[in-house]
Amino acid sequence: MGGYCGVSIGTLSPAIVSFGTRLCIANTNTKPFLKQKSTKNDRQIQFKICCCSSSSSTSLTLTQTQPESKNRRRREAKHFDDDDTGDFVVVNFYKFVSIKQPQEEVAKHLAFVEGLNLHGRIYVNEQGINAQYSGPSRDALAYFEWLREDENFSDLLVQISPALNRHAFPKLKLRYKPSLLEGGISHLPLLDPSMRAIPLAPSEWRNKLEAGKDIDKASNSDLNRDFILLDVRNGYEWDIGHFHGARRPDVDCFRSTSFGLSQREAFASDPLADLDKEKTDILMYCTGGIRCDVYSTILRQRGFHNLYTLKGGVSHYLENEGPVEWVGNLFVFDSRLSLPPSAYKPDAVSEARMIGKVPENPFATCYICSSQVRELRHRNCANLDCNLLFLCCADCLKNLRGCCCLNCTTAPRCRPVLPGHQRYKKWHLYRDSEVQSQLTI
Repeated sequence: MGGYCGVSIGTLSPAIVSFGTRLCIANTNTKPFLKQKSTKNDRQIQFKICCCSSSSSTSLTLTQTQPESKNRRRREAKHFDDDDTGDFVVVNFYKFVSIKQPQEEVAKHLAFVEGLNLHGRIYVNEQGINAQYSGPSRDALAYFEWLREDENFSDLLVQISPALNRHAFPKLKLRYKPSLLEGGISHLPLLDPSMRAIPLAPSEWRNKLEAGKDIDKASNSDLNRDFILLDVRNGYEWDIGHFHGARRPDVDCFRSTSFGLSQREAFASDPLADLDKEKTDILMYCTGGIRCDVYSTILRQRGFHNLYTLKGGVSHYLENEGPVEWVGNLFVFDSRLSLPPSAYKPDAVSEARMIGKVPENPFATCYICSSQVRELRHRNCANLDCNLLFLCCADCLKNLRGCCCLNCTTAPRCRPVLPGHQRYKKWHLYRDSEVQSQLTI
């Protein structure tokens, strides 16, 4: 038979393919054969075709045709790896809502995000969902838009901010978690809106702060006892940014928060101590709102009546009102660590300064020497076994080689000083690098 012999690796199509020349598929025994190997997703098949006895060869390109699933249409032409050229964003949201079959809910979410380039923490349980994740804007928006199609999440309040360097989280953790927040909150009546604080829109919150500003012009300790501004975050978060007049929380984790729960000996440090629980307005705020919803439920159980919270937290406020009554940056729990108000509403910063609404007085100090710091961004101590999160001036950073104290500089597991906004990676990377450098000396 006249023709050609070729070896081709391509994609096998179930459709009928026509060739201009009669093709014989055969092996050396003239029996037809097809060598094939399915890929990981069973969408491609490698194959080899041998024809006749000619020494000439050709390459065949066969197009595969498959029914497209809904997920595949959504990801058409999508390269879901870290080389994605789209703008990366960070998304935050939560919702307290009854989920009767949380494990099944998790399975639905996992099925939807398969193939999407998302990293972060997404926790689901009987009380609802708590999510913080990063990804290309196309993927990041697709997930919460899909979630909003569920009537349980149709009114989801979503906060979106720019990612500084692609992903803000190392990997995706999407799973069932007994508690949506640290410290264990599953025993609280969070599904009852009447037990939580009354949410105030950003404009309402701003009006209340401005109305109370004339009452408290000096410090939080002079506040009118009918009005309390409560920062329900950690002390290190307050250190880089807070609402004007809010006292620094003396805690370093949410589970240690004890406002309104203190024993008699701790009254001096508790802004809610000895208050009139029926008359005092308590205005609570945190980064995204969830901690206030949780803690207001605890205070409600303790007899506090007039509880208000900033709806959507500080991030939602900065997006809508800008930095009015806010001083500094916002601490965030991802690799960015700190975001200026301009990240949420760029034009609002200059506008607020023009009308004198942004406090200019510096407040942040170096953890080591107490001098003022200009960069409102924490760093971890270079000593891995310390790893303290602290603010540091340029001189102390250089003199102590990224450590928080002199003792840490002699620790056995010290990491190099990181320039700019980099974050430390796994210890073995620095250990192996040091061993390799010693071997080459």
